[in-house]
Amino acid sequence: MTETIAELTARFPRPGTVTWIGVRPERKAPLVPVSSVAITENGLAGDHRKRPGKRAVTLIQAEHLPAVASLAGLETLDPAILRRNVVVSGINLIALRNRTFRLGGAVLRGTGLCAPCSRMEQALGPGGYNAMRGHGGITAEVVAPGELALGDALTWDNADAAHIGDTSSR
Repeated sequence: MTETIAELTARFPRPGTVTWIGVRPERKAPLVPVSSVAITENGLAGDHRKRPGKRAVTLIQAEHLPAVASLAGLETLDPAILRRNVVVSGINLIALRNRTFRLGGAVLRGTGLCAPCSRMEQALGPGGYNAMRGHGGITAEVVAPGELALGDALTWDNADAAHIGDTSSR
């Protein structure tokens, strides 16, 4: 039996796990790590975002942190300096682009790639911008608010998608 691309892209080997959460109280301020947070229609409660949109939440893969550190010539990398709200391990976030998924108790929709900003040169050193290219994670909009805590799952479920209005085919 030959599977379609839609069938293949709707299946993941396992759920992801939230390993780090951060909020930025003001624009350009450092991220503050938290163990749990409400996800509102505007993004993470306590974050500087004041309106809903395609970049309400930013996510990066834990597996990419060592790669960025290596490319930037660093031994370790604090996720807070990368300016992403949520670090997730165990799932390919790029595969969630244009997909609806559950993050803890919230429902999000991946809206695009999260490109590095020019601040990466200062945060990671010369070449930091290029070290982040291809490893910046994804942006997401909030479909349904909910709670998020460290250790929560990130899941994609076809039944959930049908129930909450999957827009991946648009």
